[in-house]
Amino acid sequence: MCLRRFYAYHSAMIGYTTEEPIYALATPFSPSALAVIRTSGKEAISLFGKVFKGRVKDRPSGTAVHGWILDKNREKVDEVVALVYTHGHGYTGEEAVEIMCHGSLPVIRKISTTLEEAGFRLALKGEFTYRAFLGGRMDLTEAEAVEELVSAKGEKGRKDALSRLSGSIRQEAEKAKTEIVDILASLEVQLDYGEDDIPEEWVFPSERVEAIMERLEKIRRTYASSRLYSQGAKVVLAGSTNAGKSSLFNALLKENRAIVSSVAGTTRDYIETQCEMKGIPVRLFDTAGLRLSGDEIEKEGILRSKELMDDADLVVYVIAPGEEEPKEKLANAIYVHSKSDIAPGEGISFSSVTGEGLDRVVEAITGYLSRESAVTSDVPVIESERQERKLGETIDALRDAEKAKECSVDIIALYFQAALSALSELTGETTSDDILEVLFSSFCLGK
Repeated sequence: MCLRRFYAYHSAMIGYTTEEPIYALATPFSPSALAVIRTSGKEAISLFGKVFKGRVKDRPSGTAVHGWILDKNREKVDEVVALVYTHGHGYTGEEAVEIMCHGSLPVIRKISTTLEEAGFRLALKGEFTYRAFLGGRMDLTEAEAVEELVSAKGEKGRKDALSRLSGSIRQEAEKAKTEIVDILASLEVQLDYGEDDIPEEWVFPSERVEAIMERLEKIRRTYASSRLYSQGAKVVLAGSTNAGKSSLFNALLKENRAIVSSVAGTTRDYIETQCEMKGIPVRLFDTAGLRLSGDEIEKEGILRSKELMDDADLVVYVIAPGEEEPKEKLANAIYVHSKSDIAPGEGISFSSVTGEGLDRVVEAITGYLSRESAVTSDVPVIESERQERKLGETIDALRDAEKAKECSVDIIALYFQAALSALSELTGETTSDDILEVLFSSFCLGK
């Protein structure tokens, strides 16, 4: 069964049907100056033409047409600009019209109703990207990169996702497949001859296999780093009351977000904000000081602080001058000494007043968060757990082939074929319907 027919068969299994024209709002459903509504599918241009006062039929692909959306009573709904894409062009490769309208919520609702009356149905999550994948506009790693780009929380995450969207993972997979196919071809020569007619003894290409595994392993190891830079980390400032947590919180943000006071117990609940530290997106929490308290509100704040600490990627435990470090160390913590302008502390110390030592605190935070991240510049990075798993399966199959190099060539060939199969699943040449359902249903509506 060819790839196109394979996915056409499975599309019905996961709720997507390629025969129906679809539409969806591609911008947030909130008041704005402009909104974009996408359509795609068979006869999409003709169907849209029924509700549009303006000529969209027989226009060159990429043409922008000004006109009016008309409802079933031929009354004006909104003045819009329609971008026309003929078959083989645009995001999905299908016929498509993208509508730029005013971002009024009643306008969006009325256009949606009008499109449904014309024969479009509301798209499922990820259905536009699914159709782009099905139509050969992108492979599965590029499809995943679409959602990764949308959800990127930092600049490095954006750049990495854009690289994957440009086909960097697919290109690496194709290089590895070409090498493995070439090795398999030399094995096939051995299999095609009788035992007494083999032209020459086949020698296992250890150097070539090692080179393939090394390259794929370098890509696989980027997973932790990519997840960190794209999804970010949860960092909690903790410590006793009046230790300087709120001052550190404000200093790291370079703004006065948390109330600072010499009165112990000022912070009774946690404060959360988003920031970036050396390219790493961070959810930073300032928490209630840890102490015994009879105040019910403060006790609840302390309880929430402890829950946040348990769930944190990193706890920055702040220690005031004259205060000793806790005897029971947390596994996910670094310890920093505050108010170094009053009394220099041991280890990492800082002053929120003078700013001295704050750079060392940031270095300690980012160093801890990226401690397991493989940073390399000569390979693309991955964010998908599925991709990391398929690369691992490929490497395992090649390693098994190497271990079996003294076995018969037909056994060795099986391992190389398993490696090829894993690479094919990586790029989506062969992928089960349940994997596709999970992947595309996690996308935004309109993507």
